[in-house]
Amino acid sequence: MNIIYMLLAISVCVAVIFFIAFILSVKKGQYDDTYTPSVRMLFDDELIKEKSTESAKSNQPILLKDQLK
Repeated sequence: MNIIYMLLAISVCVAVIFFIAFILSVKKGQYDDTYTPSVRMLFDDELIKEKSTESAKSNQPILLKDQLK
């Protein structure tokens, strides 16, 4: 039974160490995304083209036979 208490204490200590390491890495900017903003501007045009084709479709007049369906 004593080994369970010892393993529990060791696992809590290891978890605390990993949590502190995670907090320090976040504060130092390890997880800051510096790549996506530079690539996002390359894909903005595709989104605008898709929206313009959707808006062009919605501006077409609805024919009477289409309304009956």
